[in-house]
Amino acid sequence: MPIPESGRATSTVDHTVSAPVASARRAGLLVTLVLGGLTALPPLSMDMYLPALPEVTEALRSPAATVQLTLTACLAGMALGQLVVGPMSDKWGRRRPLLVGMVVYVLATAVCALAPSAAMLVGFRLLQGLAGAVGIVIARAVVRDLYDGVEMARFFSTLMLISGVAPIVAPLIGGQILRITDWRGVFYVLTGVGLALTFVVQRFLHETLPPERRHAGGVGEALRTMRGLLADRVFTGYMLAGGLAFAALFAYISASPFVVQEIYGASPQTFSLLFGVNSIGLVAVGQINGKLLVGRVSLDKALGWGLGVILLAATALLVMTSGVFGEPGLAPVAAGLFVLMSAMGLAMPNTNAQALMRTPHAAGSASALLGTSSFLVGAVVSPLVGIAGEATAVPMAVVQVSCAAAALACFLLLCRPWRAAPAK
Repeated sequence: MPIPESGRATSTVDHTVSAPVASARRAGLLVTLVLGGLTALPPLSMDMYLPALPEVTEALRSPAATVQLTLTACLAGMALGQLVVGPMSDKWGRRRPLLVGMVVYVLATAVCALAPSAAMLVGFRLLQGLAGAVGIVIARAVVRDLYDGVEMARFFSTLMLISGVAPIVAPLIGGQILRITDWRGVFYVLTGVGLALTFVVQRFLHETLPPERRHAGGVGEALRTMRGLLADRVFTGYMLAGGLAFAALFAYISASPFVVQEIYGASPQTFSLLFGVNSIGLVAVGQINGKLLVGRVSLDKALGWGLGVILLAATALLVMTSGVFGEPGLAPVAAGLFVLMSAMGLAMPNTNAQALMRTPHAAGSASALLGTSSFLVGAVVSPLVGIAGEATAVPMAVVQVSCAAAALACFLLLCRPWRAAPAK
């Protein structure tokens, strides 16, 4: 059956849902907390480590570009892991791949804490990312199993509230850990978080994909399913728009420890505070989207506004960091980053919701493509932000402007929101 051109929110009620799905819906708060924890783990793994980047550079006697590869490796692992786990979860269900991935995550994180060299740290950060990808892709697939239409968009905004706490508290926790121990202590804490989350998943998250809805095929069918998804122009448009917007966000994540601490001389604690404030902006706008805009304003319109504000904020950052009006200082740059981060609260949940509403037949594979595109583009831009060394923030701003402009172009040219039918 052809996919409708709209891709708009359509609130439908499925009267034939299975008993496990109905049970999961009734346990709404518990499921929300578990899924929020799964989606929070990857940003926790990335952001708690950020204040320690300069210290890792000194401790392992490696250049900043090499240490930034530890971020790139983790991000690339998350991208590739989602591509594998998504089809696996469509075939074997959500629960079994998730538990295996969580165990591997715990082991890889423990080895990161013991890594004697930058090369070994990069390798096990890659494995950590591969395993951490399981939580991201399966959490999105579970949401698609349980909800549809406007309900799904609202649930994604709720997940952003929970998972958004991670980037708020993670750098703060990382900065405080560095007060009492070195960078290895960050990975010991992450190991403990992984163990706790594995127990919670094993105990409380039930299977949401009944056997009759699973795909029996192997790799060949998975590839055909993904090829079919990519052939859908509108789905691909949302996927690229979300991935490029995430790349602009990750350019900030990758470069900000050096921009804030090395260029502007802030302490790890000040950097953590600024990072937390920016994350609060993202979470707050995400809640405005979920509580006030969804159901009143079309998802495409909210998404378009979000991408437009991201582009404007990135352009302002490029003007400031290039010295057109002199040395701006930390405060104006921090304000520009705050606006850019906050606008992600409109872009990220709405691209996911719009794309997944078109793919009820292959939620795991669609979720994998959404996550893989985001993390792969992020992994590519991560080394670019430090290409001119640690003394300038211009490369970060150039990457952000380029990615934001490309995201808006993909949304307008491929999704063509003005042609979509009115939402039901």
